[in-house]
Amino acid sequence: MQRIGVMTSGGDAPGMNANVRAVVRTGVSRGVQVFGIRDGFAGLISDEIIPMTSPSVGGIIGKGGTILGTARCEEFRDPAGRAKAAQTLRKHGIEGIVVCGGDGSFRGAHLLWKEHDIPVICTPGTIDNDLAGTDYTIGFDTAVNTALEAIDRIRDTAEAHRRTFIVEVMGRHSGFIALATGIGGGADAVLVPEIPPDIPRIISMVERRFAAGKRFSLIVVAEGVVIDDFPGAGSVAHILKKHGLDCRVSIIGHQQRGGAPTALDREFASLLGKEAVEELLRGGTDKMAGIVGKRVEFCDLEYSWREKKPIDMEVYRFISGAAI
Repeated sequence: MQRIGVMTSGGDAPGMNANVRAVVRTGVSRGVQVFGIRDGFAGLISDEIIPMTSPSVGGIIGKGGTILGTARCEEFRDPAGRAKAAQTLRKHGIEGIVVCGGDGSFRGAHLLWKEHDIPVICTPGTIDNDLAGTDYTIGFDTAVNTALEAIDRIRDTAEAHRRTFIVEVMGRHSGFIALATGIGGGADAVLVPEIPPDIPRIISMVERRFAAGKRFSLIVVAEGVVIDDFPGAGSVAHILKKHGLDCRVSIIGHQQRGGAPTALDREFASLLGKEAVEELLRGGTDKMAGIVGKRVEFCDLEYSWREKKPIDMEVYRFISGAAI
């Protein structure tokens, strides 16, 4: 294999640039030409292909976002769009690609392999940490630390005003960010999409805290939590206010996607990028490179999205039972 491509796809995640850097540097060190694919699968269809060398990725390891760009691509969902993408790769002589993204990106890569024999190795680039086959996904640690920084500030104003703050973090279908943020931020309760919210228990907990002389309460809610057909922190605040509790909502939002990646995200993204290239050159395909016990291991690509990755129920029970 003499020519490979690299792309970032789906939602951006801190550490994607570190991943791209590792792919390029590893490829160059192995005598392989590396090409960057701009704006994900959309760039494949529109032929946005650029040659990359070691100077191309100089100084990007600490940058957030992705220098290659990313985009959703409806055209790629159609077989004709995928055929056009495969044609673009063959036009440039690209023999295999590394795709950094989430489950939607993995499905697209899987179809490129199945339908057009394009070898693909994927790396898990999503802040949600919801892919099976890996302990961590690129961007998760940074997203949690961003949320924690916000919570540390929110706690100050909550205590000053004797209020309950309901902090919404990202996670439409997954509670990993909420759970890690909750335990790291000392939250009194965490609501996640995987478990139906016990609102009466939360109301009782908040009331007991203030009755015991506490000056504030902190609740972390994943954006995908739904109560009475309404999503997120606002639905929780509405119910608490009806019970006479003084509360405010703070939505951290897309801040969690941006900013410089943490040391952990830089390290893992780099290791995953390096090993993805090595696996591609060994003849591997249709696999995801994941972090398992701080080492890189590979799993079948379909496994990463078909196997439901559970949240840690021990951690959830700890938070649920530890409030005072």
